[in-house]
Amino acid sequence: MSEPRSPRLAVLIDADNASAKIADGLFEEIAKIGEASVRRIYGDFSHARSRSWAEVLSKHAIIPQQQFAYTTGKNASDITLVIDAMDLLHSGLFDGFCLVSSDSDFTRLAARIREQGVDVYGFGEEKTPESFRNACRKFIYTEILREGSEESTPSAKTRKKPLQSPNKVIPLIKKAITELESDDGWVTLSGVGKQLSNLNSDFDSRNYGFPKLSDLVRKTGAFDIETPKGGAMRIRLKPTGK
Repeated sequence: MSEPRSPRLAVLIDADNASAKIADGLFEEIAKIGEASVRRIYGDFSHARSRSWAEVLSKHAIIPQQQFAYTTGKNASDITLVIDAMDLLHSGLFDGFCLVSSDSDFTRLAARIREQGVDVYGFGEEKTPESFRNACRKFIYTEILREGSEESTPSAKTRKKPLQSPNKVIPLIKKAITELESDDGWVTLSGVGKQLSNLNSDFDSRNYGFPKLSDLVRKTGAFDIETPKGGAMRIRLKPTGK
């Protein structure tokens, strides 16, 4: 019996709003989701801003879609990306789309694809507007992808600070635990992780400097943790006064 095929993904990159330095980390992350069946990038590669992508296109088998800027202020690249996305969506061949951009102009595109019952994974910088982040099922900050690549991973001494302080995640985890509802207060860590993603499309423990949610939870010191014999790790709010 053959193994089930990985989800087919269409990866569409906005070269004007994404750095070529994320390429390695980007496709490593996408490989965790599924198979990048379509890999296209849109931009004016005669412009210095997009030219750096030309050096990594062949390595990752990305197909460039050249769009010359004939008129100032008109973004032909965005329009072409949207047209291609809709063509690919209506082909019915894809299980998900990866939109790589920090531009809020793609908010409606992401929402339209999800209306069709297809997942959208966004990739952009921390400055990406909330509207676009929330329109995606999952949104991943490209800053953590850049740090995760082999060529750009700094030593422990020079590693950049987390995008957010671990203490800022405490209210989010408390809310997730409360919404999961439990007779004894204990909930599975995996359930908390899923609920956090449902509450915040851009939630990722790596944003707080930890590769695993369990490490992040321990760092906060705000929750009790246990791993029952033969069971999954569980957490709960620390009793008042503890």
